[in-house]
Amino acid sequence: MSLYELERSGDVQELVRVLRESENERVQRRAAELLGNFPDHDDRRDVVNALVRAAQSDSDAVTATAIDSLEELGGDAIEQLIGSMAGIDLEDDAADWVKAKAFIQALDADIPELRMAAANGLGNLGQTDAVPKLAERFSDPDPRVRARAARSAGKIGDSRATNPLESMLTDPKAAVRREAAEALGNIGNRQALQALLPMYEDDNERVRRIAVGAFGNFGNDKPVDYLVESLSDDSPAVRRAGVYSLIELLANVPTEQSHTIRETVVEKLSSTDDRSVVVPLVEILEESTQAAQRRNTAWLLGRVTSDAERDRVIDALVEALRADDQMLRQFAATSLAELGGEDNMVERRLLDIVTDGSVAPDVRGQAIFTLGKVGGERSRKELDRLVDETDHDVVRKKAFSALSKLGGRG
Repeated sequence: MSLYELERSGDVQELVRVLRESENERVQRRAAELLGNFPDHDDRRDVVNALVRAAQSDSDAVTATAIDSLEELGGDAIEQLIGSMAGIDLEDDAADWVKAKAFIQALDADIPELRMAAANGLGNLGQTDAVPKLAERFSDPDPRVRARAARSAGKIGDSRATNPLESMLTDPKAAVRREAAEALGNIGNRQALQALLPMYEDDNERVRRIAVGAFGNFGNDKPVDYLVESLSDDSPAVRRAGVYSLIELLANVPTEQSHTIRETVVEKLSSTDDRSVVVPLVEILEESTQAAQRRNTAWLLGRVTSDAERDRVIDALVEALRADDQMLRQFAATSLAELGGEDNMVERRLLDIVTDGSVAPDVRGQAIFTLGKVGGERSRKELDRLVDETDHDVVRKKAFSALSKLGGRG
């Protein structure tokens, strides 16, 4: 049976046997690679143990593949390897500083994949004492290690990493520069902002885009002026990055600052001739899984949408009315009210929800509330009928309230 067939059948014990007993390096590498595809297998312990042994083989190629698979398995798999190599017993309840000690030792390993894994582990542990050792890897000969070390320093967010990260902004590898820039954004102090500004002002579009993307990682309003300015950049890619970063920033900053920032963004977006910046907002509303991002986006769309994007925006906002997030529904409703026009499109879409008995009462109630602001005679008649016929108190109360705004019952 081929290794591929063993994977398909889930025969991890046979894959483990092949990894242990084969003398063919190519076969060993393939077996190690396939074992990384079973993170939840009942024989996970046997899989991890086999990969840990393989990661300490005489073959650099097999070692690298085994380490990659241990990372794919997640959980404590890579910890078991690093603990074994460091001579430290990393039990599940081991203190984070104990684990960090083992990972720090692994940062000096000969195999770059192991240095990468160690850097990742330190970022997940979040131990600030690890920052100086991570910074030493910023000059690692392998750019993958440099990038992982920068990312982990950003996760930890200790300001001591600012200076060494700044030196990485001129790294010959774009991936390293990007990770360093994003890490500086995560640290988010004034020095980090000043370090990113030369990239923001660079003649190269790609460099500016990296800087603008990093600004979205800040947990404060320091880069707001620069992000708003980026909405007028000559490059559409930079402008789109600016939109994404502003939404990310709005999700990060304290609530008392977000309203002021939103108003500034509305003013800027409303005055720009380039309407393509609205498209990323729709994509965020449709695709993001972050509640704060979707709420801010729903609010903005009702205030920056022009006729060119109106149909798609209305579709996205109507769909947002069906979300489980009550605050998102409220923001979507207020934006739909802003977009209500003489073509009655918003009214028609809302009536589709209101008259659909399979829709949750809370969602129908939110649509009814909005109809009270944008509806016409057709809405008034439909709501009048609902007051008499609905079995849901929420729907009846909302319909009665909306009717009063539309001239009362007929």
